[in-house]
Amino acid sequence: MNDFGYYKAVIENLEKVNATQEENIKKAASLMADAIENDRLINVYGGGGHTTLPVGEMFFRAGGLSCINPVMETGLSVFNQALKYLELERTVNYGSSIVKYYDLKKDDLLIIFHNIGINPATIDAAMEAKKKGAKIIAVSSEAWQKEMPADHFIRHPNKTNLFDYADVCIEDFNPVGDAVVNVPGLDTPIGPVSNIVDFYIAHLLEIECVRQCIERGITPPVWSSANTPGGDEKNAAYLEKYKPRVKML
Repeated sequence: MNDFGYYKAVIENLEKVNATQEENIKKAASLMADAIENDRLINVYGGGGHTTLPVGEMFFRAGGLSCINPVMETGLSVFNQALKYLELERTVNYGSSIVKYYDLKKDDLLIIFHNIGINPATIDAAMEAKKKGAKIIAVSSEAWQKEMPADHFIRHPNKTNLFDYADVCIEDFNPVGDAVVNVPGLDTPIGPVSNIVDFYIAHLLEIECVRQCIERGITPPVWSSANTPGGDEKNAAYLEKYKPRVKML
């Protein structure tokens, strides 16, 4: 099949993550394991548009952690009208209002996904989380943060980057523009890679977190598939525990 190099480009990004991000993944997973050990939620936020999809990938997922709390606002997601979410992710103070609503406390943990890492909805959320004393794991692309001009209109007015606020930075190697495939006869690239790589990072974080929990003698809370025999019964105890605390359950 001629995919014009798409498969190779995706694999190259995944291999870059494997080759360079092990220590960052382990540090981030250690913060996640700390949260589980201290009976805290693991809060996850996406800074707008398709970067909200990894939040859904981590939430209420078969084989995923039960203590994931989506810091989620439909207005920022792809389930809003496209032009509306595009405006909202560029709106100052919108991200901070979402974080305020979820009432993060000192030493809570927030994972922020945003490939570009410079827009107001991302930066304001990070600033508000830091103001509350939360710890931040950021998944983003240094290329976007460094290569976008300081005066680019999509930047937060303070010109900072997501990685400026993070306790742990995880590089997803997303290229500026995201799409990596050039089909002869079309001058616009196609084939974005960001969500494939970010989904992979999200699951790496959970896998390493579970490994560290077991190493500490902690049984991590993990969802069983609700679609398998006995799945609902296995999940019942976690639902009882987390439904009062996770607003999206």
